[in-house]
Amino acid sequence: MTHSVVIIGSGFGGIGMAIRLQEAGVRDVVILEKAEGVGGTWRDNTYPGAACDIPSALYSFSFERKTDWTRRFPPQAEILDYLWHCARKYRVLGKVRFGTEVTEARFDEDAALWRISTTNGELEARVLVSACGQLNRPVLPDVEGRDSFAGTSFHSARWDHGTDLRGKRVAVVGTGASAIQFVPEIAEDAAELRLFQRSAPYVIDKPDRVYRPWQRAVMRNLPGLWELNRGYTYAAYEARALGFIKYPKLMAMLENRFKNTLKDGIGDPALRDALIPGYPMGCKRILISSDYYPALARPNVDLITDPIERITPSGVETASRAYDVDVIVYGTGFRSTEFLSPMKIVGRDGRELNEAWRDGAQAHLGITVSGFPNLFLLYGPYTNLGHNSIIYMLESQFRYIIGCVGALRGAGLAWIDVKPDVQDAFTREMRERMRTTVWEAGCQSWYMTADGTVVNNWPGFTFAYRRATRRPDPRHFTARRADRSRSTV
Repeated sequence: MTHSVVIIGSGFGGIGMAIRLQEAGVRDVVILEKAEGVGGTWRDNTYPGAACDIPSALYSFSFERKTDWTRRFPPQAEILDYLWHCARKYRVLGKVRFGTEVTEARFDEDAALWRISTTNGELEARVLVSACGQLNRPVLPDVEGRDSFAGTSFHSARWDHGTDLRGKRVAVVGTGASAIQFVPEIAEDAAELRLFQRSAPYVIDKPDRVYRPWQRAVMRNLPGLWELNRGYTYAAYEARALGFIKYPKLMAMLENRFKNTLKDGIGDPALRDALIPGYPMGCKRILISSDYYPALARPNVDLITDPIERITPSGVETASRAYDVDVIVYGTGFRSTEFLSPMKIVGRDGRELNEAWRDGAQAHLGITVSGFPNLFLLYGPYTNLGHNSIIYMLESQFRYIIGCVGALRGAGLAWIDVKPDVQDAFTREMRERMRTTVWEAGCQSWYMTADGTVVNNWPGFTFAYRRATRRPDPRHFTARRADRSRSTV
């Protein structure tokens, strides 16, 4: 059966896109979800302490504003409940095909269709939207003997809740955004916790707090006050962009917060020295936690900075010694720069997306890819943020994609395809602007490809991105009309 739009993924991007399409009159929408529930990264990451590092005032859709968050920084379960609420309220839950993983999508230029192969059969779409996100494929380190470990091991994004860590010897590999949340939680239960750090992160205090019932009632009943709080929070976080994208010296204020957080949490000078990063602040993701450093100061926690040489059946070995452990938890991140992998995406003239992106992912405005008509990406290359809410970026992309779908329907077009010179010009602009950012100030991060090219982040203000995506420009596309004539949109 041929559908108007097929969306891959049911996180914030997929659910929000389906709702907005439905409101625009596009009702023949199918969402393909490989898991058994909606939520994306907020469904997958259930580790202890999982929470958002963006204030709750900025973490809901503009069309379905949540005013009764329980905390200033919302916990994972509450965010997941919100996404289920949106899917049910706007009647898109029935559009989701759970347990259906896309293996291949191939564009049939003659029929102007995407032919999609899944683990549950095949289907066709006029328009294909990828809402897979950037943080959906966990990475396990390429360490000798990793599979030989005789105990329990798992990635933080696949937390084994059946494993009781009380009284256990636990090794944690990695010190990224997930680890700084779950380490304080499990350190209270573990008999011994060995934290293997490759490079120290910058961690600043987390100004979190519980909202009391009367505060939630005020926000719920006085929408003007809630809007004021949201606007103030947005402006405060947006101002941080200057430090990331143009004036790295402005990071000094955050660096002072880091120094104070480290000093307050760690009394041992040697341990404090081991927790000082060797790269400029902001080059990697800045992490927030008020209990990470105090957890590392506990007597049952050891920070190990020697590189891991191998995993053995009994534990972890470095060049200096072996550590026997019962459980290994990998907090080692995601394959963030591969975007649509491992799906095989084939566009015009049999061109494969992985081949087109062999030198790094490219997409005009992070949304459209030349040679792949009627394919639109949500949270694609150059759309991640270091300073504000990704939901704001997603809503900008929703509007742009709906504009493209509207052009297809309104002008009787079979397909539209962004011009290669337009995409190339955008990529050149991004790479040129990236040179002044802190992300290229001398570190290796998950924002980069293997050759050191930053392809994830938007080097600007979020309101500038919204302006750039306010509507698709007809001059940017070639098209084929339904009568098979070629034209611009």
